[in-house]
Amino acid sequence: MTQLPIYTAALGAFLIVLQVVLMLTVGLHRSKGQFIGVGDDRDLERKVRRHGNLAENSGLFLVVIALFEMLSGQTAYVLSLCLVFAGARIFHALAFSSLAGSHGEDLTGGRKAFAGMRALGAFGTLGVALASAWGITSALMNAPMA
Repeated sequence: MTQLPIYTAALGAFLIVLQVVLMLTVGLHRSKGQFIGVGDDRDLERKVRRHGNLAENSGLFLVVIALFEMLSGQTAYVLSLCLVFAGARIFHALAFSSLAGSHGEDLTGGRKAFAGMRALGAFGTLGVALASAWGITSALMNAPMA
């Protein structure tokens, strides 16, 4: 029986709020005069990159996790995928709050944390991708044939 993707719906709600917050940071920065592109403005570049990265990853991940949840139900595994993906996206956004995270600048002291958050964001996203693919493959192999 197909399940409604409740966990994925909650993830989607969270991601759209995060997307709007990141979009607003770009828009507010653009109000200073750089309306197209990023020019030489590295702060605008990192804001555009973190907004764009979320936009390019969220849709596909939501669809795949939702399909998996529909196949398997509201399992702890699906909930874990949703929580890890949300956490990875938060780490990525936080990493791009600093030039250390986005451009690898000044990787001394506490600024190393931004580079570490970028790695957590990237590897968390990669882990969810692989775990989702494995989960769907397993669910399909165990699904009754029509």
